Amino acid sequence: MNMEFITIEEWDEAWWGRMEQIYHEAFPSGAKTEAILRSMLNRRIGYLHAGVHQGVVVAMAVTGVAGQAADKVLIIDYLAVDTELRGTGTGTWMLEQIRAWAVQEHNIRGIIIEAESGATESHKERIHFWERNGFVLTSYVHQYRMVPEPYQAMLLPLDERANVPDDGEALFRYINAFHKVAFRKG
Repeated sequence: MNMEFITIEEWDEAWWGRMEQIYHEAFPSGAKTEAILRSMLNRRIGYLHAGVHQGVVVAMAVTGVAGQAADKVLIIDYLAVDTELRGTGTGTWMLEQIRAWAVQEHNIRGIIIEAESGATESHKERIHFWERNGFVLTSYVHQYRMVPEPYQAMLLPLDERANVPDDGEALFRYINAFHKVAFRKG
């Protein structure tokens, strides 16, 4: 499938309208609101990414950069693929595009995601997707105060010389700092 990768650095209502359905289908509850996403882009702490096939958005992601030069990481906050295309390699393609963009544009040293920690088949499938794409699941289980399900950090190291830690508790310091800034007003 021939796809185009687009990164949106400033809030664009038209682009959001093209990807919003995929976002809400993949994350029906607990996802950041449109107002928070808009604020993240307007404050230049987040990015929207779209995978476009024949003019239609078929995959989307929300990312943000955290850390400093030697430990700069990309946090993939959300990654979603149209339900009709799941299992076709579209998610892996999207991840490869995000990785290349992050290294080229931001000199990223690693990529972090947080995955729901659970024993259901859907939890296992999501973890397996990230592991197939080179991510390592950490053993630390993080429990948020306001969110009922626990999470685990996963890391894709990109530079062995980097100072990016590989233990889950340390990775959640990046994730929590990113969330704190993302939810801050103004």
